[in-house]
Amino acid sequence: MDISPDRILQTGLAFWNAKALLSAVEMEIFTELAKHPGDLATLQGRLGLHPRGARDFLDALVALRFLQRIDGVYSNTPETSLFLDKAKPSYIGGILEMANHRLYPFWGGLTAAVRTGESQNESKGGHDPFAAIYADPARLREFLRAMSGVSRGANMAIARKFPWSQYQSCADIGTAQGDLVTQIALANPHLKGLGFDLPEVGPVFEDYVAANGLASRVSFAGGSFFTDALPQADVLLFGHILHDWDLDTKRMLLRKAHAALQSGGAVVVYDAIIDDDRSQNAFGLLMSLNMLIETPGGFDYTGADCIGWMQEAGFKDCRVEHLVGPDSMVIGIK
Repeated sequence: MDISPDRILQTGLAFWNAKALLSAVEMEIFTELAKHPGDLATLQGRLGLHPRGARDFLDALVALRFLQRIDGVYSNTPETSLFLDKAKPSYIGGILEMANHRLYPFWGGLTAAVRTGESQNESKGGHDPFAAIYADPARLREFLRAMSGVSRGANMAIARKFPWSQYQSCADIGTAQGDLVTQIALANPHLKGLGFDLPEVGPVFEDYVAANGLASRVSFAGGSFFTDALPQADVLLFGHILHDWDLDTKRMLLRKAHAALQSGGAVVVYDAIIDDDRSQNAFGLLMSLNMLIETPGGFDYTGADCIGWMQEAGFKDCRVEHLVGPDSMVIGIK
């Protein structure tokens, strides 16, 4: 069997590919090309690219299959046109904007994080990791858009796959911009939805819900899941929430969910659930390292872990269902 260093080198230098894409998103290249494809000279002027790097940069994006070039004219590919044009509702670039501004530099501290167990972001030194983000309206909007971007596919899958016909209402706990409850309400016209998050999130949530034509069925409730009871609904959802917190907080949130639900109600937890053997879902394991960098105690977990915590809280009939990509949901019934 031939042994090659190719995979080692490709992975070790993968930050080259990542930063090329992240910088293209930052410069809104895909949004601009959605309006006007152009040749090298035109794009240098419109995008403010220096002649020394412009051609290599654009051609690298072609080679990475994020752009196409036909007869010297650069344009988006079908996927970048759909997902990276800011003018389209399908835009998922929010998570990439946050990756560029925050995660990319913070991941430079991974070695220190693995050796010390300490976060490497704004919370370094014991500060609340969310306080700095929520205190700055611009950073908060970027963060909330990012949560929609990283969650959109899974949100749409939950809207289709969960047996919503058996329920009349749902509440999204830690709702961020509100994409999860929005996708569920769009796909299930009989449902009423609620988003629950810190009060600062309210205006961003309400704008997003109104833009999707759902203001009559989806509302916002401000509060903290640390100090307040969870809202009552037939189904409580935690989308990309549990992995932010340490084990005691994970268990506390599931106990609160059990207390808020009526008999027969359901809790739905989704994250990049790690496979029980902890050997296949590389994204989930790397996301857990991201939680090491981003939070004082957060970590990702297996389906078996989550089912165990749900059963401790009193839930029954617990099961894991795959959603899309690395994401799965864990469902428990009261």
